Amino acid sequence: QVQLVESGGGLVQAGGSLRLSCAASGRTFSGYAVGWFRQAPGKEREFVAVIRWSHGSPNYADSVKGRFAISRDHAKNTVNLQMNSLKPEDTAVYYCAVTSRIATPRPGNYDFWGQGTQVTVSS
Repeated sequence: QVQLVESGGGLVQAGGSLRLSCAASGRTFSGYAVGWFRQAPGKEREFVAVIRWSHGSPNYADSVKGRFAISRDHAKNTVNLQMNSLKPEDTAVYYCAVTSRIATPRPGNYDFWGQGTQVTVSS
């Protein structure tokens, strides 16, 4: 199975930046699309961004377009999420996930999930 580990979360001021990383073990991301999701207390898990490992352009949730960027690092076997212009509303646990199906915003479409990393944005 693919094992995923997120890192890079922390506490930042509004307007600041964080860079999250998702590392895979057991196998590479080959054949998968890799997505980032987030879940704030009392809210449903929310799609953030997704990119196919092998090729193609990323897709983003409207709430993060222009602020977040997902990218691949084939040499390190990681997928990163650069988060800029952070808002308090971005506060959540961020999860990396992969799907062997068509990349969609639906959490139920994803096969494996990491444990999450906390991102807190203060006002």
